[in-house]
Amino acid sequence: MSRAQRAEQQNDSDWSLLERVVQKDESALAALYDRYSGLVFAEATRILRDSGAAEEVLQDLFYQVWRTAEKFDPARGSLPGWLLVAARNRSISRLRRRSSRDDDELTENSVVLPCSLETTAAQNQLLGRVKTILSGMPDGQREAIELAYFEGMTHSEIAEHLATPLGTVKTRIRSAVEILKQALA
Repeated sequence: MSRAQRAEQQNDSDWSLLERVVQKDESALAALYDRYSGLVFAEATRILRDSGAAEEVLQDLFYQVWRTAEKFDPARGSLPGWLLVAARNRSISRLRRRSSRDDDELTENSVVLPCSLETTAAQNQLLGRVKTILSGMPDGQREAIELAYFEGMTHSEIAEHLATPLGTVKTRIRSAVEILKQALA
């Protein structure tokens, strides 16, 4: 059997499985998943560099196959090609959403200082005030704010590092920023 015939046979079986998925045959979806999940996961992981997020893309994509199998048109291309493009697009969209959330976190937790910091003396004085304020904060708030602003970690990274829920980390940082704003105003 030639390579082209094998490819055609593979393609035919993809579309016959997809036809069975239209009929809500779970074993057909499982066969497609077994055949292409590694490919989709590898593409999503390559883009996202996060296996958890890649798993979510994989799950969402095959759920879409389950829900909308009747809309697939074999004349428009191969199923693995469509899966790869869809995985790529979903992964890039996820990166963009993540980037905008990170920007929102930075804007929400920024401190605007009313004084000019052009001189070294003023900078040192301000740094001393910040250190004093930080030393008076509860350990959880101080540690979260130090990791966010001095280590450059995202809220998710801090939550993972401290083994603390993400909501708790966000609350601690928000509270610490408010304390700093009030003390430095």
